Amino acid sequence: MLLDALLLLLSAAMLYFGAEWLVRGAAGLAVTLGVPTLVVGLTVVAIGTSAPELVVSLFAAVEGRTTLALGNIIGSNAANIGLILGLSALIAPPLTDGSMGRRELLVLLGATLAPVLMLLDGTIGRLDGVVLLVGAAWFLRATVRWSRARDPEPPSVQNPGAKGRRDRAVLALLLVAGLAVLLAGGKVFVDAAVRLALMLGISERVVGLTVVAIGTSLPELAAALVAALRGHSDLCIGNVVGSNILNMLLVLGATAAVHPVGGSLRELGADMGVMGALTLLGFVSLCRKRRLTRAEGALWVGIYVTFLASLAAF
Repeated sequence: MLLDALLLLLSAAMLYFGAEWLVRGAAGLAVTLGVPTLVVGLTVVAIGTSAPELVVSLFAAVEGRTTLALGNIIGSNAANIGLILGLSALIAPPLTDGSMGRRELLVLLGATLAPVLMLLDGTIGRLDGVVLLVGAAWFLRATVRWSRARDPEPPSVQNPGAKGRRDRAVLALLLVAGLAVLLAGGKVFVDAAVRLALMLGISERVVGLTVVAIGTSLPELAAALVAALRGHSDLCIGNVVGSNILNMLLVLGATAAVHPVGGSLRELGADMGVMGALTLLGFVSLCRKRRLTRAEGALWVGIYVTFLASLAAF
């Protein structure tokens, strides 16, 4: 048990640093190629910080542990708003410009509702997974189009020269290294979490909703807290919104495409209800131009902590 606990901590660190390197490499390449900053925040950073959820869920699906995979996705989305956005609002309340209210936030509501509808028959099948993946591709393309509408003249890129090409090569290596560490960390994390769950008599659903979800949300937590402390409100909010959308469309879609995900709404109703309630509260708070308050942050964190406590009690 001690060895598995140590492996869990080691793999969580691997997930964090792997995602950090992946984000830095991908974002750096995007900037040097002249991609608008908003696109980087909502796509590259969101994909990078969702990579641990994707890796862990895919490994779990390959091994037939779809309950763990689904719990990881639901728990991660709840943690992103309840824990990450909540702590960000408590530490340094971010400012939202309200521009996402008509687009990205509506996509988030739709992406959150889609798995609920798909589970009415008890299974998110491979066809459902493909539909979610198509939705992810549409969202990424739409984000680029919406960003161009906001900023019709993206920065131009001049000939970088030899030094610029070397910088790009370093960034590309950093991206590849981050992906490799993520893959290795995801495999170790899933195996250690499952072994601990079996030894402690804890269901895979609860492990996915708690230990695995919080562990795979570490990149979002780190990115959001640093962004909040440095006053980068758009990055903080965009990271959470983009990650939650991609968790539902990309991560769950890829997982279901690999192995159908079974689940009972009767069993998962409370978990999805908490995730949905936090998502709706986030929508209401973020859809207008305003500064989030510490009271809102305390509410989100309080709901999330109560959710964790209820899982521990039962």
